[in-house]
Amino acid sequence: MRWFRRGLGKRQVQQDPDRQQALLDELRQRFGPHVQAEFSDQADEAARLLAGDDGLAVAAEILREFADAAHSELLAQVADLHRRTGRRLLVDRRNYRPLWQAAGPQLRWPLFALPGGLQPYVQVAAAAAVVGAQARRVVRVSDPGPLLAHVFEVLDLTIDGWEYGRVLVDADAAALAERLIAAGRDICAAMADPPPLPPPVRELMRRNHTIEVRDATGTRVIGGFNPGRTMREYLLA
Repeated sequence: MRWFRRGLGKRQVQQDPDRQQALLDELRQRFGPHVQAEFSDQADEAARLLAGDDGLAVAAEILREFADAAHSELLAQVADLHRRTGRRLLVDRRNYRPLWQAAGPQLRWPLFALPGGLQPYVQVAAAAAVVGAQARRVVRVSDPGPLLAHVFEVLDLTIDGWEYGRVLVDADAAALAERLIAAGRDICAAMADPPPLPPPVRELMRRNHTIEVRDATGTRVIGGFNPGRTMREYLLA
């Protein structure tokens, strides 16, 4: 449980690593695709469990674990592609868009099948909501820089999947993206000197493209989501 002890940094208070491990185990077991409940309802219930500093530490760990696992999976895919074709591709955690633009049809979007049992529309969406809601606490008890980087990294991968990975954009997908954008906004606002926005965010903010949001079957359009406009409204306010 060493990661819990480092999760909220040197200024941690009221930390209970055993409680944090129990919370994480409960989130893995109690929520996910195996549960007969809407992902949105599960995400809201999971967020309610992540109260206090222990819950905040677990939320930060979920985002770190998820981002790290996605990066490892893409590294493995790119290495396999190189072995099979000789093609060399760069995997840049600050900007996955060039990778997906170059090789999207040859890549598998990794976020639905990562080890660890974390579902993006459930546990990850819940974690994004928690770190956003407690952003002022985050900056007091930790170095928020790595957490902010993980939030934007998962956001980048989410939208890349829509554009290049043939991922269905349904209400749960749009909700995840909006929660990640809101979390990025709130953490930046709570920081005394936030870092520059990463390249994929800046690129998308220059666009004004609305993506169709479909029902879970993919057969009916139920709305639209404009990532660039949402980012401008949230991150440039």
